Amino acid sequence: MDRELFESYLQDETRLGPAPEGAFTGAAGGAACGDLSRVSLVVEGGVVSRVTFDAEGCGATRAATAAVAEMVEGGAVVEAARVGTDEVEAALGGLIPAKRHAAQLAADALHRGLAQVAASSERLAAPSGDRVLVAMSGGVDSAVAALLERERGAEVLGVTVKLWADPETDGAKACCSPEAVLGARSLAHSLGVPHLTLDLEEDFRRRVVAGFVSGYAAGRTPNPCILCNGEVRIAAMLDLAERLGATHLVTGHYARIVEDDAGPLLAAAADNAKDQSYMLAALPPALLDRLRFPLTELSKPEVREIAARHGLAVARKPESQDLCFLAGQGKGRFLRRHGDLRDRDGVVLDRSGGAIGRHRGHHNYTVGQRRGIGVSAKEPLYVLATDAEANTITVGTREELATRTVRVRDAVLHRPGEAVDAVRLRYRSRPLPAALSATGSGRHAELDVELGEAFAGASPGQTAVLMAGEAIVGHGTIAV
Repeated sequence: MDRELFESYLQDETRLGPAPEGAFTGAAGGAACGDLSRVSLVVEGGVVSRVTFDAEGCGATRAATAAVAEMVEGGAVVEAARVGTDEVEAALGGLIPAKRHAAQLAADALHRGLAQVAASSERLAAPSGDRVLVAMSGGVDSAVAALLERERGAEVLGVTVKLWADPETDGAKACCSPEAVLGARSLAHSLGVPHLTLDLEEDFRRRVVAGFVSGYAAGRTPNPCILCNGEVRIAAMLDLAERLGATHLVTGHYARIVEDDAGPLLAAAADNAKDQSYMLAALPPALLDRLRFPLTELSKPEVREIAARHGLAVARKPESQDLCFLAGQGKGRFLRRHGDLRDRDGVVLDRSGGAIGRHRGHHNYTVGQRRGIGVSAKEPLYVLATDAEANTITVGTREELATRTVRVRDAVLHRPGEAVDAVRLRYRSRPLPAALSATGSGRHAELDVELGEAFAGASPGQTAVLMAGEAIVGHGTIAV
């Protein structure tokens, strides 16, 4: 530690004081540790024109917060986004390990203030050459996407979306938790990339989580990731990219953008095992010109090899297998806590309506499910239907489950219906030959998809992704 430098920051009252009117304020710390750091930023034209701060607790916290205020005042928002724990510690001439938390608190307070800036309508930077905003989750895919963009010569900025904070969720396994934000920020800074956080939790809770809960309550199986990608997080990040003067939003998704005579469309990535185009199917084509997917032609092992070659700690990081808001607690527990959907005894019916067993609540079952039914039979049984009002599930054989017609509601067609020649009915299912009852493009309250072969397990609430060749030309929600 540089004692003289440390003391100068400890005694510095130049910027000490309350938040100015119109400032964006971030605070970190509090009762648990006894230390509190607060940083308030006045932003004008993408520049941090004024900073005030306050701090409580140990001298290291006061000094670190004063250092942050001095470091970012008068500089661009993008440059403030480069400041992390290491930079704060370096400004103080080093800290003993027991005091390093002070630098972390000050950096966290700064970035919470910057998160408010990111969520505002402020224009944060003028367009400048080839600048891109990379969506960084803290995982290997988005890290390699950032690397590849930097290697091709782009100016790279990073953003992480915070969607969910819940003490019952394992934040280490979720891609959009407060823990994920800290990991992504650290990773971005290790790559020399400025990092911002975009807090969309309120919108996510209202539009995505509420729909997930109400869907199960009504006997459907919702697909929250498609709604989130199509209507919540990517649009918000594109807006931020524009305000940062970036030409594109870059993500680590495995998907491809193709062109036809009418413009861009989504298509599957080269690695079928990792293809994520299904989860992006609700993205309006009008946004695709501003998106870039650098991993389009890569496989997952190739992505991990690139990360390892660059010495990234996330090169072998395991992937999350759960929805971000379910991580560590499971669907049943989540529905009990957030939707008061509790187990209740109900009847298992056969196809003719006869009672053949009992179950523990319709919301625990989805059409196409085989395991966990709890009824013995000569051949495997599958859930054919659920009835939320009666709290019953109907089961039958795989042959009884199979269908050649799927009704879809709230459908959107980006191209005329006669162009559709295939449909995907589940995330990991292959495209099936198909034709539509509708012919025109645009929105359709309801339409029928005629399948070229029988499909077992078309589940109400899931998404039907409509295709023309390799391109996604529409989507809708499976009704029956």
